[in-house]
Amino acid sequence: MHEINVVPYIDVMLVLLVIFMITAPLITPGVIELPSVSKASNAPVAPLEVVIRADRTVLLRTRDSGGALIDEQRVVRGQLAKLVRERQAKAQDTPVLIAADKSVRYEAVLNVMDELQRENIRRVGLLVKPAQ
Repeated sequence: MHEINVVPYIDVMLVLLVIFMITAPLITPGVIELPSVSKASNAPVAPLEVVIRADRTVLLRTRDSGGALIDEQRVVRGQLAKLVRERQAKAQDTPVLIAADKSVRYEAVLNVMDELQRENIRRVGLLVKPAQ
């Protein structure tokens, strides 16, 4: 008989595969220590907030650098980009954050983001609540 019986080799390979599949998630990846910097001397620019409520009404909020609410205005969707551009005229680096209610459809959020980006509004992002 000149054939090699490979069945025991396959059994050993399957056992090793199962062992690696079980132990791979348990291995912790390397931890990277990021450098720290001191607090910036000037206050960061407070972002403009575009709030989309559950009933799809849109609000434009302005806050000061301390986080206190300065102005809140209900906005028609067609006027949103114009108002944001007017408020960004005072400070070019003012970011725009979109804060949507959890029950708002994803499509509504993307429509607002697309409207702002079509009007060349820069620094558009999403506002989220950090996990506890």
